Amino acid sequence: MIEHGIFNDREEAGWMLVERLRGMSMEKPLVLAIPRGGVEIGAVLARGLGAELDVVLSRKLRAPHQPELALGAVSESGEVYLNHFASAMTDVGDAYVEAERLRQLGEIERRRKMYRAVRPQAPIMGRSVIVTDDGIATGATMIASLRTVQAAGPKEILVAVPVAAPDRIDAIRPLCDRVVCLLEPEAFWAIGQFYRHFEQVPDERVVELLREHGLPVKRWETAAVGAAG
Repeated sequence: MIEHGIFNDREEAGWMLVERLRGMSMEKPLVLAIPRGGVEIGAVLARGLGAELDVVLSRKLRAPHQPELALGAVSESGEVYLNHFASAMTDVGDAYVEAERLRQLGEIERRRKMYRAVRPQAPIMGRSVIVTDDGIATGATMIASLRTVQAAGPKEILVAVPVAAPDRIDAIRPLCDRVVCLLEPEAFWAIGQFYRHFEQVPDERVVELLREHGLPVKRWETAAVGAAG
Protein backbone atom coordinates (compact mmCIF):
# COMPACT_ATOMS: atom_id res chain seq x y z
CA MET A 1 0.00 0.00 0.00
CA ILE A 2 0.97 3.63 -0.50
CA GLU A 3 1.33 5.26 2.90
CA HIS A 4 0.53 8.97 2.76
CA GLY A 5 1.13 8.98 -0.99
CA ILE A 6 4.69 7.60 -0.78
CA PHE A 7 6.17 4.63 -2.65
CA ASN A 8 9.02 2.75 -1.04
CA ASP A 9 10.97 2.56 -4.31
CA ARG A 10 10.51 2.17 -8.06
CA GLU A 11 10.06 -1.59 -7.81
CA GLU A 12 7.12 -1.26 -5.44
CA ALA A 13 5.58 1.40 -7.67
CA GLY A 14 6.03 -0.85 -10.69
CA TRP A 15 4.25 -3.78 -9.07
CA MET A 16 1.35 -1.53 -8.09
CA LEU A 17 1.06 -0.51 -11.74
CA VAL A 18 1.10 -4.18 -12.75
CA GLU A 19 -1.96 -4.76 -10.57
CA ARG A 20 -3.79 -1.93 -12.33
CA LEU A 21 -2.81 -3.17 -15.80
CA ARG A 22 -3.34 -6.85 -15.18
CA GLY A 23 -6.24 -8.29 -17.16
CA MET A 24 -6.36 -5.55 -19.82
CA SER A 25 -6.59 -6.92 -23.35
CA MET A 26 -3.42 -6.15 -25.33
CA GLU A 27 -1.87 -7.11 -28.64
CA LYS A 28 1.75 -8.30 -28.36
CA PRO A 29 2.44 -5.92 -25.45
CA LEU A 30 5.62 -3.85 -25.52
CA VAL A 31 6.82 -1.73 -22.60
CA LEU A 32 8.79 1.34 -23.68
CA ALA A 33 10.56 2.95 -20.73
CA ILE A 34 12.10 6.42 -20.61
CA PRO A 35 15.68 6.14 -19.29
CA ARG A 36 16.95 6.01 -16.82
CA GLY A 37 14.63 5.77 -13.82
CA GLY A 38 11.73 4.68 -15.97
CA VAL A 39 13.57 1.52 -16.99
CA GLU A 40 13.33 0.13 -13.46
CA ILE A 41 9.56 0.66 -13.60
CA GLY A 42 9.45 -0.80 -17.10
CA ALA A 43 11.34 -3.94 -16.11
CA VAL A 44 8.76 -4.69 -13.42
CA LEU A 45 5.91 -4.14 -15.90
CA ALA A 46 7.55 -6.44 -18.44
CA ARG A 47 8.07 -9.13 -15.81
CA GLY A 48 4.60 -8.84 -14.33
CA LEU A 49 2.71 -8.67 -17.63
CA GLY A 50 4.80 -11.08 -19.70
CA ALA A 51 5.65 -8.22 -22.05
CA GLU A 52 8.75 -7.18 -23.99
CA LEU A 53 10.92 -4.32 -22.68
CA ASP A 54 12.65 -1.62 -24.67
CA VAL A 55 13.46 2.08 -24.26
CA VAL A 56 12.22 5.22 -25.95
CA LEU A 57 14.90 7.90 -25.94
CA SER A 58 14.02 11.50 -25.20
CA ARG A 59 15.84 14.12 -23.15
CA LYS A 60 14.70 17.21 -21.36
CA LEU A 61 15.92 20.60 -22.57
CA ARG A 62 17.32 22.34 -19.53
CA ALA A 63 16.24 25.86 -18.68
CA PRO A 64 19.04 28.46 -18.43
CA HIS A 65 20.47 28.64 -14.90
CA GLN A 66 17.91 26.01 -13.76
CA PRO A 67 19.16 22.66 -15.09
CA GLU A 68 16.54 20.70 -13.14
CA LEU A 69 13.69 22.58 -14.83
CA ALA A 70 12.57 21.11 -18.15
CA LEU A 71 12.17 23.88 -20.68
CA GLY A 72 10.93 21.16 -23.01
CA ALA A 73 12.28 17.95 -24.51
CA VAL A 74 13.81 16.53 -27.66
CA SER A 75 13.06 13.12 -29.13
CA GLU A 76 15.51 10.69 -30.72
CA SER A 77 14.41 12.00 -34.15
CA GLY A 78 15.39 15.55 -33.12
CA GLU A 79 11.84 16.88 -32.80
CA VAL A 80 11.48 19.51 -30.07
CA TYR A 81 8.56 19.98 -27.71
CA LEU A 82 8.56 23.15 -25.58
CA ASN A 83 6.57 23.51 -22.36
CA HIS A 84 3.88 26.18 -22.22
CA PHE A 85 5.95 28.47 -20.00
CA ALA A 86 9.01 28.55 -22.28
CA SER A 87 7.82 31.53 -24.31
CA ALA A 88 7.63 33.65 -21.14
CA MET A 89 11.30 33.10 -20.25
CA THR A 90 13.23 36.15 -21.41
CA ASP A 91 16.60 34.35 -21.53
CA VAL A 92 15.31 31.61 -23.84
CA GLY A 93 15.66 32.28 -27.55
CA ASP A 94 15.97 30.20 -30.68
CA ALA A 95 19.77 30.08 -30.40
CA TYR A 96 19.65 28.76 -26.84
CA VAL A 97 17.03 26.12 -27.68
CA GLU A 98 19.02 24.92 -30.70
CA ALA A 99 22.26 24.69 -28.73
CA GLU A 100 20.54 22.76 -25.95
CA ARG A 101 18.82 20.52 -28.50
CA LEU A 102 22.18 19.58 -30.00
CA ARG A 103 23.68 18.93 -26.56
CA GLN A 104 20.86 16.58 -25.61
CA LEU A 105 20.90 14.84 -29.00
CA GLY A 106 24.55 14.07 -28.31
CA GLU A 107 23.56 12.41 -25.03
CA ILE A 108 20.74 10.52 -26.77
CA GLU A 109 23.21 9.20 -29.32
CA ARG A 110 25.61 8.11 -26.57
CA ARG A 111 22.86 6.19 -24.84
CA ARG A 112 21.50 4.80 -28.08
CA LYS A 113 24.84 3.21 -28.93
CA MET A 114 25.20 1.76 -25.44
CA TYR A 115 21.67 0.40 -25.15
CA ARG A 116 21.35 -0.87 -28.72
CA ALA A 117 24.53 -2.85 -28.31
CA VAL A 118 22.55 -5.21 -26.05
CA ARG A 119 19.00 -4.56 -27.25
CA PRO A 120 18.10 -3.93 -30.91
CA GLN A 121 15.09 -1.67 -31.28
CA ALA A 122 11.81 -3.54 -30.84
CA PRO A 123 9.13 -3.27 -33.55
CA ILE A 124 6.19 -1.06 -32.57
CA MET A 125 3.75 -1.28 -35.46
CA GLY A 126 0.46 -2.97 -34.64
CA ARG A 127 1.29 -3.58 -30.99
CA SER A 128 -0.08 -2.44 -27.65
CA VAL A 129 2.63 -0.12 -26.34
CA ILE A 130 2.92 0.84 -22.68
CA VAL A 131 5.03 3.98 -22.24
CA THR A 132 6.32 4.42 -18.71
CA ASP A 133 8.53 6.55 -16.48
CA ASP A 134 8.97 6.86 -12.71
CA GLY A 135 6.78 9.97 -12.72
CA ILE A 136 5.66 12.99 -14.72
CA ALA A 137 6.53 16.51 -13.61
CA THR A 138 6.39 18.91 -16.57
CA GLY A 139 5.50 16.09 -18.98
CA ALA A 140 7.99 17.23 -21.62
CA THR A 141 9.94 13.98 -22.04
CA MET A 142 6.73 11.93 -21.98
CA ILE A 143 5.13 14.09 -24.68
CA ALA A 144 8.24 13.90 -26.86
CA SER A 145 8.31 10.12 -26.37
CA LEU A 146 4.62 9.71 -27.21
CA ARG A 147 5.06 11.61 -30.46
CA THR A 148 7.86 9.22 -31.41
CA VAL A 149 5.73 6.18 -30.61
CA GLN A 150 2.70 7.58 -32.48
CA ALA A 151 4.77 7.93 -35.64
CA ALA A 152 5.70 4.21 -35.54
CA GLY A 153 2.13 2.97 -35.99
CA PRO A 154 1.20 1.14 -32.77
CA LYS A 155 -2.22 -0.43 -32.36
CA GLU A 156 -2.69 1.52 -29.13
CA ILE A 157 -0.67 3.51 -26.63
CA LEU A 158 -1.03 3.27 -22.87
CA VAL A 159 0.75 5.60 -20.47
CA ALA A 160 1.47 3.97 -17.10
CA VAL A 161 3.17 5.98 -14.36
CA PRO A 162 3.18 5.90 -10.56
CA VAL A 163 2.71 9.64 -10.05
CA ALA A 164 2.07 12.76 -12.09
CA ALA A 165 1.10 16.39 -11.73
CA PRO A 166 -2.65 16.51 -12.52
CA ASP A 167 -2.43 19.25 -15.17
CA ARG A 168 0.34 17.38 -16.98
CA ILE A 169 -1.76 14.22 -17.14
CA ASP A 170 -4.44 16.32 -18.81
CA ALA A 171 -1.91 17.41 -21.44
CA ILE A 172 -0.89 13.80 -22.10
CA ARG A 173 -4.34 12.21 -22.44
CA PRO A 174 -4.92 13.39 -26.06
CA LEU A 175 -1.66 11.67 -27.12
CA CYS A 176 -2.58 8.16 -25.97
CA ASP A 177 -5.49 5.75 -25.70
CA ARG A 178 -5.38 5.02 -21.97
CA VAL A 179 -3.68 6.47 -18.90
CA VAL A 180 -2.96 4.57 -15.69
CA CYS A 181 -1.61 6.82 -12.94
CA LEU A 182 -1.60 5.81 -9.28
CA LEU A 183 -1.21 9.28 -7.76
CA GLU A 184 -2.17 12.73 -9.04
CA PRO A 185 -1.34 14.97 -6.05
CA GLU A 186 -2.14 18.67 -6.15
CA ALA A 187 0.94 19.46 -4.05
CA PHE A 188 3.60 18.39 -6.55
CA TRP A 189 7.15 19.78 -6.54
CA ALA A 190 9.35 16.90 -7.71
CA ILE A 191 8.95 13.22 -8.53
CA GLY A 192 11.40 12.20 -5.81
CA GLN A 193 9.15 13.57 -3.05
CA PHE A 194 6.84 10.56 -3.59
CA TYR A 195 9.53 7.89 -3.06
CA ARG A 196 11.35 6.93 0.13
CA HIS A 197 14.24 5.61 -1.97
CA PHE A 198 14.89 7.49 -5.21
CA GLU A 199 18.52 6.87 -6.11
CA GLN A 200 19.93 7.75 -9.51
CA VAL A 201 19.88 4.84 -11.96
CA PRO A 202 23.22 4.37 -13.77
CA ASP A 203 23.56 3.36 -17.42
CA GLU A 204 25.00 0.03 -16.32
CA ARG A 205 21.71 -0.80 -14.58
CA VAL A 206 19.71 0.09 -17.69
CA VAL A 207 21.93 -2.19 -19.80
CA GLU A 208 21.50 -5.00 -17.27
CA LEU A 209 17.71 -4.69 -17.31
CA LEU A 210 17.52 -4.53 -21.10
CA ARG A 211 19.68 -7.62 -21.37
CA GLU A 212 17.49 -9.46 -18.86
CA HIS A 213 14.04 -8.37 -20.06
CA GLY A 214 14.51 -7.20 -23.63
CA LEU A 215 13.38 -10.37 -25.35
CA PRO A 216 9.86 -11.75 -25.05
CA VAL A 217 9.41 -14.42 -22.41
CA LYS A 218 6.76 -16.19 -24.46
CA ARG A 219 4.95 -16.06 -27.77
CA TRP A 220 2.08 -13.64 -27.28
CA GLU A 221 -1.47 -14.01 -28.42
CA THR A 222 -4.05 -11.26 -28.13
CA ALA A 223 -5.30 -11.78 -24.59
CA ALA A 224 -5.77 -10.17 -21.23
CA VAL A 225 -2.17 -9.73 -20.11
CA GLY A 226 -1.20 -11.14 -16.76
CA ALA A 227 -4.58 -12.82 -16.32
CA ALA A 228 -4.63 -16.02 -14.35
CA GLY A 229 -5.34 -19.22 -16.17
